[in-house]
Amino acid sequence: MDKLTQMQAVVCHGPKDYRLERIGKPQARANELVIRIAACGICASDCKCHSGAAMFWGGDNPWVKAPVVPGHEFFGYVEQVGEGAAEHFEVAVGDKVIAEQIVPCAKCRFCKSGKYWMCEVHNIFGFQREVAEGGMAQYMRIPKTAIVHKIPESVSLEDSALVEPMACSIHTVNRGDVQLDDVVVIAGAGTLGLCMVQVAALKTPKKLVVIDMVDERLELAKKFGADVVINPTRDNARAIINGLTDNYGCDVYIETTGVPAGVTQGLDLIRKLGRFVEFSVFGAETSVDWSIIGDRKELDVRGAHLGPYCYPIAIDLFERGLVTSKGIVTHDFPLDDYAEAFELANSTKSIKVLLKPVA
Repeated sequence: MDKLTQMQAVVCHGPKDYRLERIGKPQARANELVIRIAACGICASDCKCHSGAAMFWGGDNPWVKAPVVPGHEFFGYVEQVGEGAAEHFEVAVGDKVIAEQIVPCAKCRFCKSGKYWMCEVHNIFGFQREVAEGGMAQYMRIPKTAIVHKIPESVSLEDSALVEPMACSIHTVNRGDVQLDDVVVIAGAGTLGLCMVQVAALKTPKKLVVIDMVDERLELAKKFGADVVINPTRDNARAIINGLTDNYGCDVYIETTGVPAGVTQGLDLIRKLGRFVEFSVFGAETSVDWSIIGDRKELDVRGAHLGPYCYPIAIDLFERGLVTSKGIVTHDFPLDDYAEAFELANSTKSIKVLLKPVA
């Protein structure tokens, strides 16, 4: 293969078996696009997939279909337009675009009822071979059922690379149904948590509280609008929340730590009849006293998955300067250094790490 027909890509062959390879460059078929990748973020779920978490690799028929190019936090420029694709997606060669992370089947009961983000087939870019290859490559094919959005050129590279996490954050905060007199707690100040802080601050709750064990991230949370920050390694979270709520507990608790302690902490801190929103991807099972949810507090427990109908909102907020990637995007690497990038992304020495392929 020559440079016209091949490209550089990171390829996942299994847990802890990721390789930099030269593979065939994708070609656009009818109603499909090929985009040139400008940047692709490494998500916490990418790190958990890399480490072999059961939700990705468990069972006789693992959800991940390797070998596959990982990466779902991507954006790029339209390189090739298949027959009918310009009209199908309303784009042209050279447009700056992003596709939502899910490739809906368009046939199941969820897709047909507008709940496409819960598609029963559930192909997510970067996890399923051929039907949804990801963005850790120089080029990427966008299938015909994908959902594509244009990004204005005025939105910076770093902001564009954060559209996917921001869309997820908007959906999560919306699931919390934040009211003006609510005390809202966001547990976890990684990429998603810090995006959620910015979105929640735009909702102007009575108090916005952020919990994390990394002081630098808490300082960033304060810049983004947090009224109170808590480091549980030295602060008494229960006492602080009680002091803000006349001992009732917080109205909304958003869990985005991805560790079991974030769940049990939330069930303790939230008030009776509160709204508990769970976003995280976990690498381990969580055990709780389930009676807290029903018999003791009658909680409204809500999941949050992906960023349905939120990409245009995220793009608009970035374009208007109401949210930002500054301080969140901390590192970027070429594909050659993907191993170092993954190691850094899976540590507290970074927040968001980007891979920037060079075409």
